[in-house]
Amino acid sequence: MRRRQLKRATSVAPAGGILLASEGRAIPRAAVEKAAELARPSSLPVHVFAVARVHGTGFAFPNPWLRPNAGEWQEQRESIGAAIALLEKRGLRADGNIFGTRKATRRIVGMAEELGCEAIVMAADPPRNRLLADLMWSQEPYRVKRRARMPVHLVVDDAR
Repeated sequence: MRRRQLKRATSVAPAGGILLASEGRAIPRAAVEKAAELARPSSLPVHVFAVARVHGTGFAFPNPWLRPNAGEWQEQRESIGAAIALLEKRGLRADGNIFGTRKATRRIVGMAEELGCEAIVMAADPPRNRLLADLMWSQEPYRVKRRARMPVHLVVDDAR
């Protein structure tokens, strides 16, 4: 398994644009299409951002076995690479980045604010009861929508 360098890191990316984010799931084609639809009229760049989940701590200390392993990092690289390829096929500028964190909501919203993005696009599961949703990692896009100061477009897959 050969590691491939992503196109450009978002730290050197142009300001503004659309943030296509993932809390760890593969980025579906429908979310890429929505980001392209939002970016195309003004020729905005699309920043593809994924979170590799850090699972927590062990006995209140960071534990190396709870961090993302090489396979999880590679899955995120492939997902971002596929999204960038689709966006560039549609004539848009795109770049990507991956971060490992336990606080995906804070990191996604912070990256959007840092880059000066006009909107965030994320794939999401159907909404759940608010009490149960706070315990589920798959409901992260709804937490991003509540926390962000910019428009958040959720692409819901009802087939699940």
